[in-house]
Amino acid sequence: MTFRACLATIACATLLPLHAPLHAQTWPTRPVHVIIPGAPGDGADLAGRLLGQKLQEKLGQSFIIDNRTGAGGIIGSVAGKNAAADGYNFIIGTAGSHGINAAVYASLAYDPIKDFEPVILINKTPNVCVINPQVPASTLGEFVALAKKEPGKYAFASGGNGSSAHLSGEYLKMMAGIDLLHVPYKGATPAVQDVLAGQVQLFCGNLPPAIPHIRSGKLRALGVTTLTRSRELPDVPTIDASGYKGFESVAWFAFFAPKGTPADAIQRLNRAIDEILKMPDVREKLQAQGTEPIGGTPADLKQFQASEIEKWTKVARTAKVQL
Repeated sequence: MTFRACLATIACATLLPLHAPLHAQTWPTRPVHVIIPGAPGDGADLAGRLLGQKLQEKLGQSFIIDNRTGAGGIIGSVAGKNAAADGYNFIIGTAGSHGINAAVYASLAYDPIKDFEPVILINKTPNVCVINPQVPASTLGEFVALAKKEPGKYAFASGGNGSSAHLSGEYLKMMAGIDLLHVPYKGATPAVQDVLAGQVQLFCGNLPPAIPHIRSGKLRALGVTTLTRSRELPDVPTIDASGYKGFESVAWFAFFAPKGTPADAIQRLNRAIDEILKMPDVREKLQAQGTEPIGGTPADLKQFQASEIEKWTKVARTAKVQL
């Protein structure tokens, strides 16, 4: 090899390590498409639009929100699975679409783990277990004692079969060893209304529809389903601290990408969102919605998602829940 050729080889070798980081820094070069498997105004949509605005400011490209509603998140998830894995298509998966669905459906048109790349866990929202004040129980322990004394007498409402509230109620039944009748409704609002009316005794669902009635005294909160107390209900104990160690049932939202998406796009999006979730104004807006910002690495999300599917699969099998 000539001296000039040797110098050229050395120069190329010197430049190669710089190429990958430089390529990563060029993403994104055009607008990014983000599928929301839910309706405008729901939790995933609010989080997605807040982050989309901040990502545009940070990365210099538009993040276009595309709501694909229906079938408990299945329609949006299939669209996310089939989107081009080019670094310009993502989906905000939910506890239902990328967790519970895998546990309760006999078959799905997508695999929440195999068909997607994890990016980052955005936030977690606690459920809260509430009862009608006519029920003679002030604590979760007292309610469990009543249910054990008269098996089958008490019922719990949910927003529908396979919903977060349904599985939360079944999870409580399993851990407490009690027999409760499940009464499904078409949404959380009518479920809460029937608990208010005394038609059903218990509801373990998302905070927003229950909080006004807790504060007014029309519903009695027995416990929140996160491992730490809720900022919105600081006086309400966790179910975990009420004697059911490890009990956690949360609504959550996370960024995923179609399988095969370039790693550099995933890594840069992860870093950008993780930094955004640490911004005081973003944290304040999310916490005002009763949710807690999380962040972390793709590996953190992968581990969390696997643990969620494992937990809900066990609950669904025990309760014989299959859709």
